[in-house]
Amino acid sequence: MSKDVFTFLVGGKAGEGVRKAGSVAASVFAHIGRRVFHMDDYMSLIKGGHNFSVISTAKRRITSHYVKADLVVALDKRSYDMHLEHLAEGGVLVFDSDAVKEGMGLGVSLLAEAKKYPNPSLRLGVGSVAILAAAVGMDKEQLKHVIEDGYPRDIENNVAYAMTIYEMVQPKIGGKFKLDAGDNERPILTGNEAIALGAAAGGLDVYYAYPMTPSSAILHYLAAHDKELGVVAVHPENEIAVINMAIGSVVAGARSMVGSSGGGFALMEEAFSLAGMVEAPLLCYLGSRPGPSTGVPTYTSQGDLNFAIHQGHGEFPRIVASPGSMEEAFYLTAEMLDLVWRFQTPGILLTEKHLGESRMTVEIDAGKASWPEPVMHDKEEYKRYLDTENGVSPMLFPPSEELIKWDSYEHDELGITSEDPDTIAGMQEKRRRKAKAIVEHLKGMKTVNVYGDKGPVILTYGSTTMSVLEALKAGGIDATVVQPIYLEPLPVWELDRCRDREVIVVEQSCSGQFATLLREKAQIQPKAVIKKYDGRPFDPVELAEKLEGVL
Repeated sequence: MSKDVFTFLVGGKAGEGVRKAGSVAASVFAHIGRRVFHMDDYMSLIKGGHNFSVISTAKRRITSHYVKADLVVALDKRSYDMHLEHLAEGGVLVFDSDAVKEGMGLGVSLLAEAKKYPNPSLRLGVGSVAILAAAVGMDKEQLKHVIEDGYPRDIENNVAYAMTIYEMVQPKIGGKFKLDAGDNERPILTGNEAIALGAAAGGLDVYYAYPMTPSSAILHYLAAHDKELGVVAVHPENEIAVINMAIGSVVAGARSMVGSSGGGFALMEEAFSLAGMVEAPLLCYLGSRPGPSTGVPTYTSQGDLNFAIHQGHGEFPRIVASPGSMEEAFYLTAEMLDLVWRFQTPGILLTEKHLGESRMTVEIDAGKASWPEPVMHDKEEYKRYLDTENGVSPMLFPPSEELIKWDSYEHDELGITSEDPDTIAGMQEKRRRKAKAIVEHLKGMKTVNVYGDKGPVILTYGSTTMSVLEALKAGGIDATVVQPIYLEPLPVWELDRCRDREVIVVEQSCSGQFATLLREKAQIQPKAVIKKYDGRPFDPVELAEKLEGVL
């Protein structure tokens, strides 16, 4: 592990406040100006099972959590058994002595003390925060403020319990991991929160979704902040209703967005093609998790890449982009709203559970977000599908005295259904010209991120970018990381630089979908493909070892 990184890991059963403890710990680090990366690992269970949160912090920008932790708090026997191997050299493991009778590390009566208060199980997470506070050298007054801010309900009992646990561990581990303050306090966002805020900053009017992990948090966030953000959040009865209602809103002039995961988005595929035919500027969020079918609902994967770039039947332009960080998720969401409205075609913002639900300190300027600029009708006779040079027709919305007709059948310029062969061919060619216009427009935009300028080339995309960048720091590896932001159309004009260099691909799919895409579209033949497909993101140290083995 990188010596400038401190990692805290807390594990326990669902219902024991593990995720909340992780969030509070991340806030503690951010409050003293340090950078933070926070990842939650949880099973698809409301109670029981095993959950853990791991928070890594550094004074520099940090883009991934580390599995090896300096401080491990195990709230139950399963957590002790599972995370004993995750203890870093020189680290400290604190466990509940009521659950583990004999163990390596420091035993504390966490549950026995918690039973003196209401809801003892939920109280355990508070105890883990108290242990962290002691370990990093906080005093009681500082801990009191942390508990009051992080646990506003039942403050008196939470503070009392935290102080008891603090007093138990402070003489033994107090100040063992004193952390230097960073340069500036920064907000912490999940990728989903960044996407929601980016959509709002980019002018979103309505968000439609049916809950499905990992996309659900966007619906919940927008619903909770509808008045502040000015976005209407709608929860229809199923995914088919979601996308059809969204297309209907677009027809009326509302900037609309839908969100789901693989299984839910599969139900939207027919209507996605409808958006392609009616030329609806609809932005779709696709949060990838391991499939097929229900798969592993609460874990991460990049197995939906082919699904996203080939979404829908028939030939029409699609725009697919994938952010490589929380900051990029914010700006890219607004940028994608601009693109789908500019070119009147559906687009997909493709992410993974790892980016969507992990938390990271960010620096965001909402004033730099893109804003949709559609071509609007300003002539006397309106033709919804006017055949233009670039395939983009001017738009007009009700109320209007002009005929406004959006048609799911093949149609003429007015939107009147037609089976005439010349009309059919003409509209197919119109949509094809639009696809070419999108490519030309993207050539004037930043479509690829490049980190570094020497060594071999590592090609990756999406959340795996964060893992790769941290792996280079962990392993002291010199390499050039190339991350295509846009995947359809793939910016092959930017990837030409990689053809004659040694290339390694890093991705999270079993079949190597990203490597195949690079071979087919950019004629890039990688020297090696490093893959991970067990539902867990890459650990920087393990990834660094794999990269060194290949290099």
